[in-house]
Amino acid sequence: MDEIIKYLKGHGEKLDSEIAVGTGIPLAEARQSLSVLSMRGEVTTCRVIRYTDGKKIDGTLYRAAGYIPKPAPGRKSKAEMNRNAAERVTE
Repeated sequence: MDEIIKYLKGHGEKLDSEIAVGTGIPLAEARQSLSVLSMRGEVTTCRVIRYTDGKKIDGTLYRAAGYIPKPAPGRKSKAEMNRNAAERVTE
Protein backbone atom coordinates (compact mmCIF):
# COMPACT_ATOMS: atom_id res chain seq x y z
CA MET A 1 0.00 0.00 0.00
CA ASP A 2 2.93 2.34 0.63
CA GLU A 3 3.93 1.78 -3.00
CA ILE A 4 0.54 3.09 -4.14
CA ILE A 5 0.79 6.21 -1.96
CA LYS A 6 4.33 6.85 -3.22
CA TYR A 7 3.13 6.44 -6.82
CA LEU A 8 0.24 8.87 -6.34
CA LYS A 9 2.50 11.48 -4.73
CA GLY A 10 4.86 11.23 -7.68
CA HIS A 11 2.27 11.16 -10.46
CA GLY A 12 -0.78 13.03 -9.14
CA GLU A 13 -4.30 11.72 -9.56
CA LYS A 14 -4.67 8.56 -11.61
CA LEU A 15 -7.30 6.00 -12.54
CA ASP A 16 -7.21 2.66 -10.73
CA SER A 17 -6.12 0.93 -13.94
CA GLU A 18 -3.25 3.41 -14.40
CA ILE A 19 -2.13 2.85 -10.80
CA ALA A 20 -2.10 -0.91 -11.35
CA VAL A 21 0.03 -0.58 -14.48
CA GLY A 22 2.34 2.04 -12.95
CA THR A 23 3.04 0.03 -9.79
CA GLY A 24 3.00 -3.42 -11.39
CA ILE A 25 0.27 -4.61 -9.00
CA PRO A 26 -2.59 -6.69 -10.45
CA LEU A 27 -5.75 -4.59 -10.95
CA ALA A 28 -7.89 -6.57 -8.48
CA GLU A 29 -5.22 -6.28 -5.78
CA ALA A 30 -4.73 -2.56 -6.50
CA ARG A 31 -8.48 -1.92 -6.19
CA GLN A 32 -8.59 -3.78 -2.88
CA SER A 33 -5.62 -1.81 -1.52
CA LEU A 34 -7.12 1.46 -2.76
CA SER A 35 -10.39 0.62 -1.01
CA VAL A 36 -8.55 0.11 2.28
CA LEU A 37 -6.56 3.32 1.80
CA SER A 38 -9.78 5.19 1.04
CA MET A 39 -11.45 3.92 4.23
CA ARG A 40 -8.40 5.05 6.22
CA GLY A 41 -8.60 8.50 4.61
CA GLU A 42 -5.15 8.23 3.01
CA VAL A 43 -6.50 8.65 -0.53
CA THR A 44 -9.45 10.55 -1.93
CA THR A 45 -11.63 9.14 -4.68
CA CYS A 46 -13.76 10.52 -7.46
CA ARG A 47 -15.96 8.59 -9.90
CA VAL A 48 -15.38 9.72 -13.50
CA ILE A 49 -16.56 8.96 -17.00
CA ARG A 50 -14.04 9.54 -19.78
CA TYR A 51 -14.36 9.08 -23.50
CA THR A 52 -11.31 7.77 -25.34
CA ASP A 53 -11.70 7.42 -29.12
CA GLY A 54 -15.48 7.47 -28.66
CA LYS A 55 -15.36 4.62 -26.12
CA LYS A 56 -16.88 5.26 -22.70
CA ILE A 57 -14.56 4.52 -19.77
CA ASP A 58 -16.21 4.49 -16.34
CA GLY A 59 -13.56 4.58 -13.64
CA THR A 60 -12.41 5.92 -10.33
CA LEU A 61 -9.72 8.56 -9.88
CA TYR A 62 -7.50 8.43 -6.81
CA ARG A 63 -5.07 10.91 -5.29
CA ALA A 64 -3.11 11.12 -2.06
CA ALA A 65 -5.23 12.90 0.55
CA GLY A 66 -3.92 16.16 1.95
CA TYR A 67 -0.84 16.14 -0.27
CA ILE A 68 0.05 19.36 -2.07
CA PRO A 69 2.97 18.98 -4.48
CA LYS A 70 5.72 21.59 -4.75
CA PRO A 71 5.11 24.25 -7.39
CA ALA A 72 6.69 23.50 -10.73
CA PRO A 73 9.79 25.48 -11.65
CA GLY A 74 9.50 28.15 -14.28
CA ARG A 75 7.34 31.20 -14.77
CA LYS A 76 5.04 32.21 -11.95
CA SER A 77 1.46 33.39 -12.21
CA LYS A 78 0.58 37.07 -11.87
CA ALA A 79 -1.24 36.33 -8.62
CA GLU A 80 1.88 34.78 -7.11
CA MET A 81 4.06 37.66 -8.30
CA ASN A 82 1.60 40.18 -6.78
CA ARG A 83 1.57 38.27 -3.48
CA ASN A 84 5.39 38.23 -3.36
CA ALA A 85 5.49 41.98 -4.10
CA ALA A 86 2.96 42.67 -1.32
CA GLU A 87 5.06 40.65 1.13
CA ARG A 88 8.14 42.71 0.28
CA VAL A 89 6.26 45.97 0.87
CA THR A 90 5.05 44.92 4.34
CA GLU A 91 8.52 43.87 5.49
